[in-house]
Amino acid sequence: MAKTIDYYFSPMSPWTYLGHARFQEIARKHGAVVNPKPVDYGRIFPLSGGLPVAKRPPQRQAYRLVELQRWSDYLRVPLNIHPKYFPYDAQLATLAIIAAGSADKAMKLAGAFLRGCWAEERNMADEAEVATAIRGAGLNSGELLTLAKTPEIEARYQTFTDEAIARQVFGAPTYVYKDELFWGQDRLEFLDRALAGA
Repeated sequence: MAKTIDYYFSPMSPWTYLGHARFQEIARKHGAVVNPKPVDYGRIFPLSGGLPVAKRPPQRQAYRLVELQRWSDYLRVPLNIHPKYFPYDAQLATLAIIAAGSADKAMKLAGAFLRGCWAEERNMADEAEVATAIRGAGLNSGELLTLAKTPEIEARYQTFTDEAIARQVFGAPTYVYKDELFWGQDRLEFLDRALAGA
């Protein structure tokens, strides 16, 4: 039976960005199936004690920037800790990921949006930029954006979010394997060990 990981994330999260490629490598290494499930952290944070970055105390905001730079340097993943378009309304990007269909397409598209914000200084709330990222991922932007705006895709977004809340997800990214939560890209080593049966 295939190993399955549920992947709760936001295409606006820098921590999701820093872990996205490594997570895919780990899943491939273990032959694991990934279920990408972007969720609405605007709904999750109030239920779990989380705050948007701008509402966090100054010392937490400052330390977040230090950690982002540390991880960017350590992983050698390019990251602008002060991106021009952050925060942004991630609704359209999120719905496009869900509309992508297959997990492979969704993961590729999520990676494009994450890079767009954190490495390429692109406005991932702008529909033209979203369309460009979709085409860059090898997908049909017209078809995908039309599908992304349907009630069915919105309903799946809300269902993913309800599911995340029920499973006690509180931050991005969260990887769930065998009903065990691994929160944050800095927990990927523990997920790797769990997948190996360590």
